Amino acid sequence: MTSLAEAGAALLGGRLAWAEPMGGGDLSSLLRIGLDDGREAVVKTGPDPLAEAAMLRAIRASGAPAPAVLGATTAILVMERLPASRADGADADLGRAVARLHAVTGESYGWEQDFSFGPVRIENGWSPDWPSFWGERRLLCHRPFLDPPLARRIEALAAALPERLPARPRPALLHGDLWGGNVLTEGGRVTGLIDPACYFGHAEVDLAMLALFGRPGPAFRAAYGQAEPGCADREPIYQLWPALVHLRLFGSGYRGMVERLLDVVQA
Repeated sequence: MTSLAEAGAALLGGRLAWAEPMGGGDLSSLLRIGLDDGREAVVKTGPDPLAEAAMLRAIRASGAPAPAVLGATTAILVMERLPASRADGADADLGRAVARLHAVTGESYGWEQDFSFGPVRIENGWSPDWPSFWGERRLLCHRPFLDPPLARRIEALAAALPERLPARPRPALLHGDLWGGNVLTEGGRVTGLIDPACYFGHAEVDLAMLALFGRPGPAFRAAYGQAEPGCADREPIYQLWPALVHLRLFGSGYRGMVERLLDVVQA
């Protein structure tokens, strides 16, 4: 912990006064540090701190809240410390924040580079066709890591995506890992969207992820905007990707989630 804290302080051009670990870093180390001049910051490791820094800047440029990047190297990311109590009552503000994020439009589907969740690679190669992107980059990419019965079900779904997903929805800027643990709130307002895995894609992807581990209340949808026709049918297709990632990262405890989603999609 000391070496990481000192590296963060050095990147800020100051001297470390104190450091304390922060919760929530399942796939990276996370510290809060204070400098002897009174400044405070958050220091984080990760698979690609420079890429994450670029994603945080893209979120902030959209007008959605995210921590300011104070420094980044290939080894660490140093960010602004944001107020966060995780209190309830921020659903409406979250709806507005996500709407601002999704208002940014890309030219195609994907991102400038691949990323990862720990050892699980996130393939982001550009594609002009959304069903192909989702099938290849978000479903079939897991096939080598699945047993044959589950792999065959994923293959069957990927083959059916041209009939299940819109061919060319507007390529919105996505957070990419939008769940409650990655939303900081204070006093009924969202102070920051953190731990992004950004790319351009169908806006419903973020909304589906946000509903996977606890759906926000009706104030979110009222502030975000009306659902597209067929949104409920597509939601389990989009939820399969984070479910498959969790299966690979955390083991067989998530197999049931994957199978339940496939049962809904393939009913």
